[in-house]
Amino acid sequence: MIILPEWLLVWVPSLLVIGIGITALPWLSRENTWLRLAVMALAVFFSLRYLVWRFAETLAPFGFTADALASWLFFAIEAATALSSLSAFLVLSRHRSRSDDADRNLSWVTTRQPRVAVVIATYNEEWTVLERTIAGALACKYFNKTIHVLDDGRRDWLEERCRAMGVEHVTRPDNLHSKAGNINHFLREARRKGEAPDFVAVLDADFVPHHDFLTRTLALFADETIGLVQTPQHFFNPDPIQHNLGISRSYPDEQRFFFDYMQPSRDAWGIAVCCGTSSVVRWTALEKIGDFPTDSVTEDYMLTGTLKLFGYSTVYLNEPLSEGLAPEGLKEYITQRSRWCLGLMQIMHTDAGPLSPKALRLRDRWSVLDSCLYWLTTFPFRLACIVFPLLYWFFGVTVVDARLADVINFFAPYYLATMVYLNFVSVGMFVPIVNDISQLVGAWEISVSAITGLFRPKGHAFKVTMKGGDRDKIVVQWPIMRRFVAFFVLTVTGLLIGLTSDYLFDAHAGEGKVVILFWTIYNLLVLGGTMLVCIELPRTASILRSRPELVRVWVGDEVRSAWLLDIHFEALRLRGISLPIGTPFICEVSGVGKIDGIVTLSLTASIDAQIQITPEQREDLIEKLHTGSGTPGTSAAGLAGLTAGLLRRVIAGTIH
Repeated sequence: MIILPEWLLVWVPSLLVIGIGITALPWLSRENTWLRLAVMALAVFFSLRYLVWRFAETLAPFGFTADALASWLFFAIEAATALSSLSAFLVLSRHRSRSDDADRNLSWVTTRQPRVAVVIATYNEEWTVLERTIAGALACKYFNKTIHVLDDGRRDWLEERCRAMGVEHVTRPDNLHSKAGNINHFLREARRKGEAPDFVAVLDADFVPHHDFLTRTLALFADETIGLVQTPQHFFNPDPIQHNLGISRSYPDEQRFFFDYMQPSRDAWGIAVCCGTSSVVRWTALEKIGDFPTDSVTEDYMLTGTLKLFGYSTVYLNEPLSEGLAPEGLKEYITQRSRWCLGLMQIMHTDAGPLSPKALRLRDRWSVLDSCLYWLTTFPFRLACIVFPLLYWFFGVTVVDARLADVINFFAPYYLATMVYLNFVSVGMFVPIVNDISQLVGAWEISVSAITGLFRPKGHAFKVTMKGGDRDKIVVQWPIMRRFVAFFVLTVTGLLIGLTSDYLFDAHAGEGKVVILFWTIYNLLVLGGTMLVCIELPRTASILRSRPELVRVWVGDEVRSAWLLDIHFEALRLRGISLPIGTPFICEVSGVGKIDGIVTLSLTASIDAQIQITPEQREDLIEKLHTGSGTPGTSAAGLAGLTAGLLRRVIAGTIH
């Protein structure tokens, strides 16, 4: 019999998980439910094994001591977060695609041609944002539709622009109940005028529908029990995490996991949710429920629960049928997610909540509880991971009393099994450190919203997420950044104290100090990345930012090829061509025509130019670049590009 040394035995569970993750899973089908369940079982086993070990062997003796308070409090937060993760694991064990259903039912749409009202809710968005959405709605290849711009800003200039484009401009005397109230006002007016449609398609002011948005979604309504069809949200600009870390070409936007993987899994369980924009709802269903609910600032999620109470389901069509603007500023990014969190907490107290006396299915109650657990645990836990090691360095408080060998034996395989499962079902979406940065940057505001909404759900104003605008300068978000600077300084100071004053806590913590040491170094990496995110880099203020379009460029009698990247008012950017400043040229875009321009800035293999462009040409370009098939942006993480992008950003940040 071969007896392995103890130092090697502790690595066996981790090596087992790594072996499965590298040798087997890349070759197996992610669509197979039984296989997903098997990988989930592995993650669940190691998660429970870890939690049992944490409870049995790493906590301070219960009592009124600093060690006991810190140790048990951190474990409670960690265990609650693990419970949320286990719930998410179960959701992800299934997967469903409805594309075949849409294919089969297209004849139902073409035969019946139901009437659709496309509503675009707006408050203060600028014209360059709205024009894109209106032009995209007009370009939808569906005849029996009307388009209505619901303007809660009551802007005269927007009424004139809408009239010029042939769409209805709708206002109301007040802004009661924000977006939900805005849509409900339109619904009441449609009834009053006797112009009730068969379906209502909802678009945010910054979301451009693709040509087939209406035909594909309407096809699923052949099933009379379906009240709402939700489609994914794709973005043609990077979010603040991607942009400020310089990884927009190698790391997906933060919402890709939810829309590409979590929603199809939720749909397989029958608990897909409405996410507002890019959705279509049945008119008769709205009639039965009394229009959009107003008890939550996330009226979309609340709409799903309300429809369930009246026997209507929400389904998910995972096809790229629209694209819009992700929040460009960090403050807006955090505001948006805090609003989502607050809205979910409000739903907990409604008839669509998990404790409702109404006849909700168990899985529908689980759906809301799963979402609320995510907001209530993930972000407080991220903050706790930063704060609790400081208690050891400054006060000698032991949070996790464990030998290094036990950490390797229990924590490492738990962490690896979780990463293997999540990356298996999401095709490599989860990258350590970057994922933690995206959670930490808004953790404080989101945690406050979670606690506030849970215990005081009423009386919160709807906060609009600002989109568009000119962002051509570096901006340091000091109100957000200062807390991370403080944590970074405290963590470095505590680490220096620990490294230079070994005699202080060694006898008390034993090998636990080594655990805290690695924990602290990891925290410094996360805090460093989070501070970089708070330094907002300049953006091109484009009217069009999507897939590059191959164009022909005429310089005199010479013809060259280039990629059209951006158009902003009367300027454009071309890549793959170099011309001296002042050079006149003609840019020919297929399906749009010729555009006269003159070079104003010559960059490396690209140029900026002043152009003359008509409103009709701009509409044609919007239709061409935004309403076709395919998805903008990045859909999977590329480790090589991600590493290179992060290194470039760190070096640039150090130089500045």
